[in-house]
Amino acid sequence: MRKNKLKIVLLGSLPKGDNARKTFMDWKLEYIEKIQKKIPEAIFIHGDLISDKEGSEVVVGHDLWLIKHADIVIVHAISKIGAGTAQEMVIAKIFKKPVISVIPKDTHHRKSNIVFHETLIKDWIHPFLDVSSDAVVQNIDEVIVWIKKYMRGSLKVKDFSVFDKTIQSFEKKLPKAYTEYIKK
Repeated sequence: MRKNKLKIVLLGSLPKGDNARKTFMDWKLEYIEKIQKKIPEAIFIHGDLISDKEGSEVVVGHDLWLIKHADIVIVHAISKIGAGTAQEMVIAKIFKKPVISVIPKDTHHRKSNIVFHETLIKDWIHPFLDVSSDAVVQNIDEVIVWIKKYMRGSLKVKDFSVFDKTIQSFEKKLPKAYTEYIKK
């Protein structure tokens, strides 16, 4: 982590095209305002400095540069996130960056009291978002609490090996399914 400044990258859905941007309520503004009040050393980087007109390679390179050079990644997943945000979360783990995902209960990626195959799950979080996140919180206030703990050095951050661990977990916890796949 940097000595004086804490670089935070904000990830989440952005409007696609000029017409969509006209009615866009920029969620990043609230995050920046609230975090800076409690963590004055925080500075923010996000994808609004370039446009998709630059082409796919430059857009992806830009976004990955932001993640690589950030100290913390915050994902706004209050509504459905897109393919880019989901991939950026995985790439953040390659770069060993902490990922905090804001996913309130009873939203697209988090459901209360949902039943899968006759089993009740009281607080279901989309598995890929859950595994890719170092913390899943409900609001910006919980983000601030997590960041302060992280700054004190009291939290461990997942790296890309978290995905290898999920494979090992599958093989161990579901040996029957694992064996069936091996046979094929």
